[in-house]
Amino acid sequence: MTVETAARPRYEDIEPGFRLPGRTFRVERKDLVRYGGAACDYNVIHWDDRTAVAMGLPSPIAHGMFTMGLALGVLTDWAGDAGAVVDFGGRFPRLVPVPNDGVGVELTVEATVMEKLEPPRLRLSVAVRLGDGGKVLTMPRTIVALR
Repeated sequence: MTVETAARPRYEDIEPGFRLPGRTFRVERKDLVRYGGAACDYNVIHWDDRTAVAMGLPSPIAHGMFTMGLALGVLTDWAGDAGAVVDFGGRFPRLVPVPNDGVGVELTVEATVMEKLEPPRLRLSVAVRLGDGGKVLTMPRTIVALR
């Protein structure tokens, strides 16, 4: 039996301006609870409506690192290597409120190659957008090393 896998991108084939395939995620409250348990982050603003509202939030909000993890997963999946992201930094310009309505919210990850560095490194600009288009995470200094 032969298993086909997608070809890994090659440094020499990528040019600045290349857009990685975007990905959209549906995030529900249960995802926040699961992430909180896995990360040992039990802050109630991520799962309890009353506490979130008392703190001035519209509803419980997604963990910043959960959002960043979604973005980094898109990059490592594209590169075909879990260790491909060698440097990153981000800003969280907006909260991600997640209502407990069984529907949740959509987050879309987008990434563009900004610069070719010394092989095999690329500098990418990565953004995560909420369903209405507003950026909730920007990672302008992300470095990916293609193997």
